[in-house]
Amino acid sequence: MTDAAIDYARYDRIRPIRWTGEALELLDQRKLPFAVEYLTCRTSDDVAEAIRALAVRGAPAIGIAAAWGVVLAERAIETNSAADASRKLEPALDRLNAARPTAVNLAWALARMRGALARAGDDWRAALEREAQAIDSEDLAANRRMGALGAALIAPGSGVLTHCNPGSLATAGFGTALGVIRAGVAQGRIDQVFADETRPWLQGARLTVWELQQDGIDATLIADAAASHLMKTGRVQWVVVGADRICANGDTANKIGTYQLAIAARHHGVRFMVVAPSSTVDMATPGGEAIHIEERDPGELHAVGGSRTVAEGVAAWNPVFDVTPHELIDAIVTEKGVIERPDEGRMRAAFGASAGSAP
Repeated sequence: MTDAAIDYARYDRIRPIRWTGEALELLDQRKLPFAVEYLTCRTSDDVAEAIRALAVRGAPAIGIAAAWGVVLAERAIETNSAADASRKLEPALDRLNAARPTAVNLAWALARMRGALARAGDDWRAALEREAQAIDSEDLAANRRMGALGAALIAPGSGVLTHCNPGSLATAGFGTALGVIRAGVAQGRIDQVFADETRPWLQGARLTVWELQQDGIDATLIADAAASHLMKTGRVQWVVVGADRICANGDTANKIGTYQLAIAARHHGVRFMVVAPSSTVDMATPGGEAIHIEERDPGELHAVGGSRTVAEGVAAWNPVFDVTPHELIDAIVTEKGVIERPDEGRMRAAFGASAGSAP
């Protein structure tokens, strides 16, 4: 079954990012699954705060939102000169870039917007809007392509486990790892889907199972700590995850907890797939040890849903991402193709030296 055979009207219903022509509307993921509300951003600083506060999350979605944030920023600039606009826009771009430093798509999208401005003439405002729309549209097309490529690796009748929310909510639509799962379900390759909670923000529990439910895909929620036991039962043949940054040697940064899934998968003979657009590939970063790992407020570990669960005075450590070594990854799937058993040689053969760099 081909990409064209997937019923997108059934399996691709969610759009977390909406450009109205005047404002950017972001599906507020902090309120899901109990309230479906869009946050209206009218300035670039509104967008930066939405990224920082996790109202919008997922590396591709962050990049798309930031691109539209640049469009909002240009509306506050009074100049007819593209060169002058470039100088005046830099503070806003810097604030957008600082909102979530680990997601390479953020810097990539901003670099694309800078490039569009540098090439523009008197129509520089329209050029920025066209570039933001292109970044948005290209992501959706890439996700659909990755869905087909990744699903083709999965044998019919398989079970899969996913982590965090690599879905429509994290992208322009269809999703990265969830795009593979959507395509696999549509093609009859995937019989069972498991999603772990993904502490401390519970993206799996709050977002992934809700999102799949909207498309009529049954997903079973498990505690993060149950993943190894699940693998031992033989009910999953693949772990399928997204990525926030993929290095030149194939090392991959993703939501905290991904690394331990890769270790458990290797022990139990379960295959491990990373699915992300080529914009997530950062060939300028040689390996995982060079990735800056964002740490958030330790207080996020002290409570669940706003209710404190930990005694006062207890310290907490809250890294948001971890790095999975390439040796534990069976396949990296991008819209450009599949890299099996990734290493530096295979990554450079696929991407050259600049996959995540904007033109």
